[in-house]
Amino acid sequence: MPIFATLGPEGGNHVLVTRRYLDLHGLDGVAVTLFEDFERGLALLAGGEADYLIQAAAHPRTSATIAQAFFKHGIHAIDCFIAPSHPLAILTRTTVAAPRSLGLQPATRDYADLSRWQSLIEEPTTTAVGEGLLAGRYDSGITLRRLAEENPGALRVDQDLGSVDDPWIVYGRRSVRDGDILAWRDGPAGRLYRGGVNASPNPKPA
Repeated sequence: MPIFATLGPEGGNHVLVTRRYLDLHGLDGVAVTLFEDFERGLALLAGGEADYLIQAAAHPRTSATIAQAFFKHGIHAIDCFIAPSHPLAILTRTTVAAPRSLGLQPATRDYADLSRWQSLIEEPTTTAVGEGLLAGRYDSGITLRRLAEENPGALRVDQDLGSVDDPWIVYGRRSVRDGDILAWRDGPAGRLYRGGVNASPNPKPA
């Protein structure tokens, strides 16, 4: 069975979406290896310790990962898909009346107007933001909404952000492209271009 690698820790968006992707393909029982940064993930793939790697296209390291994958390791993007992640929110510690500092993963910086916070502290994952918030390293954070439900006495929801329909990239050692462009011509977008799909906008995810 193939081994998939993705960004940890357990409970984060990358793990959630990777497992949903494996379920979609009927890959029950496939091993998922977690790493702390994408340089390590590429090394696992290049060294044969993993067969595929999944990355959110919005991650700050994506452009560097694509370049290093191909030019350093001969690794290719072999698939892409769209998937929601864990619903996010701006959470604040209940003991703080006027928050001044906020933790965030850089890809979430434009999810809301952050001008009310004087200090922004970057973390590698939204899960790390939640850990830092609970540890008191900052007043607020953009992190998993469920943390407020799990810690009702410690955290409150200042702004519910929902879940973005993020694009995701799958990497592998063997190229699957056999022409100038590899795309799903008869997929939902193709049908939309040709007028075959209701073009009314979807409601914002809850």
